[in-house]
Amino acid sequence: MTQTRILFVCQGNIIRSPLAEHIFRYLAEESDAADRYLTDSAGTSGYHVGESPDARMREVAARHGFQYDGRARQVRVEDFDEFDLLIAMDTANLTSLKRMVRNDADLAKLSTMRTYDPKGGPGDSVPDPYYGGIDGFEITFQIVKRASQGLLDALEQQQE
Repeated sequence: MTQTRILFVCQGNIIRSPLAEHIFRYLAEESDAADRYLTDSAGTSGYHVGESPDARMREVAARHGFQYDGRARQVRVEDFDEFDLLIAMDTANLTSLKRMVRNDADLAKLSTMRTYDPKGGPGDSVPDPYYGGIDGFEITFQIVKRASQGLLDALEQQQE
């Protein structure tokens, strides 16, 4: 069985994309589908390379039973070779990824997270709560969780 390799991408790789990586992984494990997916995350900028995920996001995630860590990294052109899907958290990150595209096959791997959110759409963003209060982190958590479940459901339907 081949794995679907998914890279979640936000700007700095300390809030939205690591959250998506870990929520998706958790949901896949809960559905006995973890062996079908490999997940990672990266940022379009190098601002936070080597840093741990934002403590505020980890605090909100912990309230919902999610514990995770990791180190931020920047997306690279080689990621288009290593991953089947590159999922941007917003249209700005999608635009940054499109600048890295080498061919139509690379372009076909791109989408946005809210494409999979039943309360969102391809042009909608997962909000970046970095400069706001803790309530923004809760909103981001809820959106990422819904979209992650939507993504898993969509991928599992393709497996059938």
